[in-house]
Amino acid sequence: MRDTISLERTKKLHPAIAQEAIDCIEAAEANFPVNVKIRVVQGLRTFEEQNALFAQRPRVTKAKGGQSYHNYGLALDFAIMYDKDNNGTFEELSWDTAKDFDKDGIADWQEVVKQFEDKGWYWGGNWRTFKDLPHVQKNFGYTWRQLLAKYEAKDFISGTKYVNL
Repeated sequence: MRDTISLERTKKLHPAIAQEAIDCIEAAEANFPVNVKIRVVQGLRTFEEQNALFAQRPRVTKAKGGQSYHNYGLALDFAIMYDKDNNGTFEELSWDTAKDFDKDGIADWQEVVKQFEDKGWYWGGNWRTFKDLPHVQKNFGYTWRQLLAKYEAKDFISGTKYVNL
């Protein structure tokens, strides 16, 4: 993975998906020139952080604490960083889903999403309501309600706060 900040954020995801997320990002970056990196802007999010986002206006999420797959380390949000002048500073952090910086005829965003979808992740851009374009998640068949019940029952992986899947 080309971005150390993203690597650290990805390592904090649920152990069931952390390495797979890294692999997906590395596979996407392998198709990009060195002046294009993927930035994980959000991974694991506490219930408190979720509630703070829910309270923001304009609304950036419809999920309260416990209702987001981020709260269980099963989701991440990404953006794409571009170093336009090849000086290593990455001047642009982009959420432009149509941009084709590498000029291969495929939007860079879709190249990233495809890597995740090929591994069974869900993309927020496919949701019918409240499209969440930077969001990918893998829920292992669990609803957020089921995950919340596991969390409240303290059904955790031994020595962690990650729910058993």
